[in-house]
Amino acid sequence: MTDDYVHGYSDREGARLLDQASTLAELLHGDTRYPAGSSVLEAGCGVGAQTVILARNSPGAQFTSIDLSAGSLEQARLHAVDADIHNVTFQQADLFDLPFRHESFDHVFVCFVLEHLADPGRALQMLRSRLKPGGTLTVIEGDHGSTLFHPEGTKARRAIQCLVELQARAGGDALIGRKLFPLLRSAGFCAITVSPRMVYVDTSRPGWVDEFTKGTFTAMLEGVRERALALGLIEPQVWDEGVAELRRAAGPDGVFCYTFFKAVGVRPAPARSAA
Repeated sequence: MTDDYVHGYSDREGARLLDQASTLAELLHGDTRYPAGSSVLEAGCGVGAQTVILARNSPGAQFTSIDLSAGSLEQARLHAVDADIHNVTFQQADLFDLPFRHESFDHVFVCFVLEHLADPGRALQMLRSRLKPGGTLTVIEGDHGSTLFHPEGTKARRAIQCLVELQARAGGDALIGRKLFPLLRSAGFCAITVSPRMVYVDTSRPGWVDEFTKGTFTAMLEGVRERALALGLIEPQVWDEGVAELRRAAGPDGVFCYTFFKAVGVRPAPARSAA
């Protein structure tokens, strides 16, 4: 697992991740529940933005949440303590070198991780090997190509494309949401289901205007400004005008849409030999 996180590890980015998770909790996690007594591996927990939601929704399950970044793990631990969560163990680990026995977990959960990996298929195979036969893997990813907004703006499109390009240069894929079904199938999962989760925002939903259009997506874009400019991907004036165009989608007549994809796959049980 690479630690070249395209959005960086600033306090501002950590706060954005926590705010994003809170905003999207019901949309993305409302139907994620694990049985009491089950063991769940959360791969790539980061600052614990999703961890607290998962653990609170399934208080009888035991979670092992891993990440490569020691700093992110410390934030995750503190966040869990603040939330009075006690069914999570945090551990520093590399997704491509997992320190767990094969077939150790009943379930695996991965959220906003595959997009940052150069080889997401191998990561899924690694996670599959730690699942018990019949266990499930749940993965959630976004897709920057799904972004729709009104009023339309060509400079905003260019700024968003910079984010896609930065992700690609870091070895990731900002368009990975649309690819989850073939990725899981190639990794050996069966009974795969994929459900798109669209965020639709207009001013009839003022909370979402502030929390998603401004606080999640636009804030994420603004966070990579210096990197995009340093690499010469876009001119400063075009970038600033593009962000301004995107902010118009949060205005009185604005609309913003973005689609996440949630996939669930099952590790097949071994085939029975003929009698």
